[in-house]
Amino acid sequence: MTAKTHSHGRQFKAKVTENAQVSKDHFLMSLRPKGDATDPRPGQFYMVGTGELDDPLLKRPFCFFRREKQDFQILYRVRGKGTTLLSRMKPGVVLDVVGPLGNSWPKPAPGKAPLVVAGGIGVASVFPLAASFRKKPLFVYGGRNRDELLMLDEIKHLYSGLHPTTEDGSYGMKGNVINALKSLKPDDSYVIYACGPKGMLKAVYEFGEERGIKGYASLEEKMACGMGACLGCAVKTKSGIREVCIDGPVFKLDEIDWDA
Repeated sequence: MTAKTHSHGRQFKAKVTENAQVSKDHFLMSLRPKGDATDPRPGQFYMVGTGELDDPLLKRPFCFFRREKQDFQILYRVRGKGTTLLSRMKPGVVLDVVGPLGNSWPKPAPGKAPLVVAGGIGVASVFPLAASFRKKPLFVYGGRNRDELLMLDEIKHLYSGLHPTTEDGSYGMKGNVINALKSLKPDDSYVIYACGPKGMLKAVYEFGEERGIKGYASLEEKMACGMGACLGCAVKTKSGIREVCIDGPVFKLDEIDWDA
């Protein structure tokens, strides 16, 4: 298995067709490319402009979430000036987009079952992956509270094997994704696909190492260019420094130096 299937997407214009608020701080934006655009693969991302203003100048990275007929969708959290501007975009606004970028999730080896683990907004990367599996995955999804579990109805519609967790017990099992994994007792017949905060990913890696379960993680790092030019998304691996935008965002779990 390899995660090194890259795409160096091109710049294009895309029209906002919908920008729906799905929770207190999260939105689902639908974008329709003007002209031809490369089809994205699960795990890839787009650099999306936030409008005509010079500030903030730089585009923001967003995982490909889903295809809806002519549109592609991004699921995002409002947490700064750029995403605040994006959340105010109305249908009809045309944005500059670059993508799809990065590598995609590899398929499980023959005989291996997928174990999908998401934390909060990390569900954006694994959602299209889980939808692509012929064999429905074991899907563990955690957040601090119910508001951090996004698109639950869509997930439950697609996957019967969803195991939600919240730290405050407001939805699903009380605890975190590791508590859920320990209760499920997966073995080495599974391969892990994880996206979420770094602390969660490190814990998932350690859980897998204890049980001989290998897998992959999509890393959430700040990016300025998405092309490998700015070095803003460097990550330490066991073989040296890598850049999430061009070497990832999907890496083997045991490739990352989680203590860096």
